[in-house]
Parts: sequence; C-alpha cells; structure tokens
Amino acid sequence: METEPPRWLYDPVADDFVQLHVIENTLYSGKTDFQTVEVITNKSLGRGLVLDGKIQSSELDEFIYHEALVHPAMLAHPCPETVLIAGGGEGATLREVLAHRSLKRAVMVDLDRDAVEVCRNYLQSWHQGSFDDPRAELLHMDAREYIANSDEKFDVIIMDVTDPLEEGPSYLLFTQEFYTLANSRLGTNGVVVLQAEPTSWGAHHLCVNIASTLRGVFPSVYIYQAYMPSFGSMWGFALAGSQIDPLSWAVEEVDSQISARISKDLKFYDGVAHQGLFSLSKNLRKDIERGGVIVTDKKPAFLFY
Repeated sequence: METEPPRWLYDPVADDFVQLHVIENTLYSGKTDFQTVEVITNKSLGRGLVLDGKIQSSELDEFIYHEALVHPAMLAHPCPETVLIAGGGEGATLREVLAHRSLKRAVMVDLDRDAVEVCRNYLQSWHQGSFDDPRAELLHMDAREYIANSDEKFDVIIMDVTDPLEEGPSYLLFTQEFYTLANSRLGTNGVVVLQAEPTSWGAHHLCVNIASTLRGVFPSVYIYQAYMPSFGSMWGFALAGSQIDPLSWAVEEVDSQISARISKDLKFYDGVAHQGLFSLSKNLRKDIERGGVIVTDKKPAFLFY
C-alpha cells in the first residue's frame, strides 16, 4: 500500500537558506483581509501558527520568544502600569504582560480581527484566557494610526508584529518616523521593545538596520537574542529607552525583581538567562556598532523573500 508523500511547509530563513517542516495536520487554513492564516501540527514543533507562509510561533518554543520579548522591558521600568502591545495576535505577549503585579491596563492593537479569532479558537495554550482579563483592552486597527492619534502615555510599548515584508501589514512599523511617534507616547522612564529579526550571522542585516534606526531616536538601545528552534536561527530583540542599562543587571538582581514583580513561574527567563540574552558575539557587536541603513517611510527595509 502506497503512502502519501509528506506535505512540507517551506519557510525561508535567508535568501539562500530555507527550513522545511513536515505538516502532519492542518487544523485551520484561511485568508483574512491582510494575510493567509494557517494552524498546523508538526511532530517536533507541536501546534504552530503560520502567517503568509512563515511560522510565527510554535507550541515547542513560544514561551522562549514571549518571555524574552516581554520581561526585560517590563523590568527595565521601575513600575509598569500601562502597556501598549502592537500586534501580538496569539495573546501570549498579553499573557506575559498581565503576569506583572503592577499592571493596571494593557492595550493590545492588532490589525487583523479574523487572525486574532483564529488564535482565540486554536491557540488556547498561548493566550490562556488573557483576552478576557479586565485589565486588557483589544482594538482592531492599525497600530501606527492608533499611536499617532492617541494622547495616552504608556510605560512600556511592545512591538510584536510580523516581519517587514514588502506590501505586508507591518513594514511601516520599522521606520524612524514610527519610532519617533512611539517615543512621543512614552511616559517617564518609558521603554520600547520589539522583535528585531534574525541575528544569525549572514541573516543579521535587518537587525543591524533596526538598531541604527532606533539609535536616531532613543539615547539607549540594546540588541539581545535568543535561539528559536521553530525559526531555525538566533532571533533578535531590541530594547530602547532614555536611561536603561540591562548589561548592568546582576543575576541576583534579576531573580529578585522577578520574584517581587511577576505573579507566576517563568519557564525561560531568569537572571542567568538574562546574561545569555545580552551576551552577543564579538562579530555581531562590531557590526551593530558599525551601523547600517536608517530605515524611513520613504526608504523602508524589506526582507529578502
């Protein structure tokens, strides 16, 4: 008896490098007004969210990405009470923000209502009911438009948006003009954090550009990274503010702050992990110091696929 050939998810990592995932089952497949959305299962990754053919998060390692994205930024603020999340459709970024005892209000602005509904229905272990928390407000509109028209100040702004693909929904959220807008919406001691694309050597050019662009707006900018198995690479994050220095945080200090300020046990982030996140290799540090392209509305940076 012949067996059917496997179905593969073709996921570009660089212009000359792709990773392939066998799709065991497709739990959902559809198209919204903004992107294609799939929820698949894979033996290694478990359940996974795929947007426009790119895997966004997986059951295997989503906690690494979301804890790394959220908690250094939240701890960089002395008492974060108001947080703005741009994107974050799975609800996992919101989940991590809501774990902070000081949090009073979290506004999540995600353009794609239909994609968020898919995540509500199929990714329960990601959001864990965070959408229903009374401190959370969910809006479906363009995050840049919201920030431009809002008078509210936020302690932390978290950019959990898709890659800046040409004609995609997110590429104007990586420009100097947008970062200037975001900075204007920060309160005293406010910080911005964003997913900053791959830092794996040879695929790190956009991360370098993001760092250079942020440095035109913020006095303090730090790139850090975590290995994401589902992405097939080291993944970059950028933390920016006026007076922050995460390199100075001792292991014991981070652990003490986590214990005092976070209401749940974390799976990935602690004081030792913090040291690893911000310990970049010499070659990557040198390229970031050397600088890259300043990304603007008129000269946006697109990925290579």
